[in-house]
Parts: sequence; C-alpha cells; structure tokens
Amino acid sequence: MTKLDFYGLHSYKFETSVYPGKLIVIEGTDGVGRTTQALMLRSYLESQSYAVVDTGAARSELAGKGIKRAKEGHTLGPITLSLFYATDFADRFEKQILPALKAGFIVLNDRYIYSLMARAVVRGVDREWLKEIYGTALIPDIIFYLKITPGDLIPRVLGAKGFNHWESGMDLKLGEDLYESFVNYQTKLISILDEMSKEYNFIEIDATKEPQDVFLEIKNKLSDVVV
Repeated sequence: MTKLDFYGLHSYKFETSVYPGKLIVIEGTDGVGRTTQALMLRSYLESQSYAVVDTGAARSELAGKGIKRAKEGHTLGPITLSLFYATDFADRFEKQILPALKAGFIVLNDRYIYSLMARAVVRGVDREWLKEIYGTALIPDIIFYLKITPGDLIPRVLGAKGFNHWESGMDLKLGEDLYESFVNYQTKLISILDEMSKEYNFIEIDATKEPQDVFLEIKNKLSDVVV
C-alpha cells in the first residue's frame, strides 16, 4: 500500500489516504543504466505475478513530443525547460501514475522529479521555486539511486550512444567541446544528485558493477516495499 504523502501542497481529492499500488523510482544521471534496470525490474516483477506500469520523463501525451521537438532546436532557456518538464510530469502523474496506483499496479518511474530538479539547479534555477512546482509529487515507496562517478560514467557513454548536446550541458558553455562540457556538466549534476540522496532518502546502488549485479542489489532491497 502506498501512503498518499506529498512533498508540498496539492489540489487532489482522495477518498482514502492509501492506494493499493506501489511507486518505485529509479534515479541516476545520463547513461548510468536506469532504463536497463527498469526493464529488468519490470520483467522480474511480472514474473512474480505483479501488474506493472512504467513511465518516465518526456512521455506524457500533453508535453512529451513537444519537449523532444523543442530540444532539437537547442534554444530552450532554463525556466522554459523546467516548466516544460513540470507540465510533462503533472500530466503523467494525474493520468498515468495515480490511476495505476489506485488500481493496485506497481508503477516503475525511470526518473521522477529529482533528476529534473537537479538538471534545473545546474542551470541556475532556484531550488525553492523548483520544490514548489514539484510539490504535488507523491513521495515514492522507494527510490533507487544508481550512483556513479564521472570517471566511471565516461567510458560507458562512449561505448554506447556517445555524447549529445543536452546531456553534455552544451547550453551552459562548460567546455570547448562535447567531451569537456560533458565531464564538467555531469560532475555538477552528480554532485547535486548526491546531495539529494541524503535529503530524499535515496537507496544508493553501486552502478559501476555489471548490470546483472546492479539488478541483484536492487532486487534484494525490494523486500522493503514488495512482499
């Protein structure tokens, strides 16, 4: 059962203070392996006869496609980008997450509000303002944080999809090229996520291990929320 506690004010009306579903969040920086772990976790939970719904940033019907189109132009300012993501989250939260929890599903969220806030903070957006716009977020049952250092992250990204404009923070002019900017941007981003880990009680998982070993560690922690 998920207790309906929120980070701030909200206007939702509920008939009960608990929902039968569970909200599980997987957090971490770009390229750390969140999506891989979410897929493995979904497969495992479904094999245990749980009904599962997965969601993640920029997947809402209202704003998801708009975010992707806007980012292609490489011209979004930090406030506009934050409001775009907040709109996407609010739409998914109301139309996907809450109904699934009410129906008794386990909701797997690949990035919740924390990465969105961390990205915005790196870009100079006020933390207290961000906490207000994401105050309607439900406190998850558990938050897995795939923890990694920039040094361990770089070869992983190079061996996969490579660097891109936004994940390298090129809009912030943190380096002369994608590589330098990526290192500087991800160092700042990981530092903020590490701070959030303490504030929001993340369960830290060593993401430098092989994917199967990372998943095993996550699975061992699941007994805290999934019986």
